[in-house]
Amino acid sequence: MHKFGMIPEARHDAVRTALQAVFGAGAVGDLDPLRGGVSGALILRFDVHDRAYVLRIEPERTAQHHRQRGFACMTAAAAAGAAPAVHYADPTTGVAIMDFVSGRPLAKHPGGPIGLVRALGALIARVQATPPFPILADYPEAIGGMLAGLGSIREFFAPGDLDPHAEGLARIRAALPWDSSSLVSCHNDPNPRNILFDGERVWLVDWELAFGNDPLVDIAILTTELAETPELEDALLEAAFSLKPNRPLRARLGVIRLLTRLFYGCVVLDSLVGVLRSVPDVGVTARTPAAFRTAVADGRLASGTAETAYAFAKMSLAAFIDGLAAPGFGEMLKRVQDG
Repeated sequence: MHKFGMIPEARHDAVRTALQAVFGAGAVGDLDPLRGGVSGALILRFDVHDRAYVLRIEPERTAQHHRQRGFACMTAAAAAGAAPAVHYADPTTGVAIMDFVSGRPLAKHPGGPIGLVRALGALIARVQATPPFPILADYPEAIGGMLAGLGSIREFFAPGDLDPHAEGLARIRAALPWDSSSLVSCHNDPNPRNILFDGERVWLVDWELAFGNDPLVDIAILTTELAETPELEDALLEAAFSLKPNRPLRARLGVIRLLTRLFYGCVVLDSLVGVLRSVPDVGVTARTPAAFRTAVADGRLASGTAETAYAFAKMSLAAFIDGLAAPGFGEMLKRVQDG
């Protein structure tokens, strides 16, 4: 079938089974590609009876237990109204079918930036209220494991390059209380590319990194790009937790935000192992998320390329180090340690 042209032949039978299970003999329109994230999933839009759907095919390299976790979290989030409706999800074959949401620019939210972050806070609260997602690992410990693995990849790093990151992480882990009993369901990657605004409400997609985590992780990621001012940050916290932010909460948020920068640097670089054989010369040095976004917006970095993903990862690692050196970090860390 010509419409299967973008799908690896080895996955054709699994896709046919999924389509048959959901639509029976319904006529499926052409499969049109949609952008994907760093997971490497193949994401396609198609129509059946004038209604649009999304077909998601996980890469073969994704272990089945990770597919199981991601699909289970996505299905639970859809049941809670935080993700588009899921019609089929088979972790064995790595194939899922869900509703297509026609997204509008987040900047078009009728409530403006403050209305958007309040809607996002309510969305995160909805996710956190779902039955607890599986706990993949202790977040700081998982970051430490990834960091140690990356340090041995000579294509990206010389010996000792990541020592400051490991030392900074150890400093945070020694000060940051981490209670596994207080973990909640988290998306763990609510960046703007994974948020859809349909003109009325916001949705989260791409749940491959979802697992039980600290309640502030999703909030911290949202403050990196969408709630960057103190006013927006407070509005986000109030919408998510229904309480007025205090200094200890803001301090913990600041520390968790640094952990998310290190996490992003590690997970994106890990996805590039085997894709990039050597360090690319991207010609751009961006040490902050804002500088990185500017480089993409003005065309100095091409969106969607492995080279740009590498630049993002390096920016994330640099932002972690800069955060450690920022004035007030020591005081913030002490406040977190003191509770």
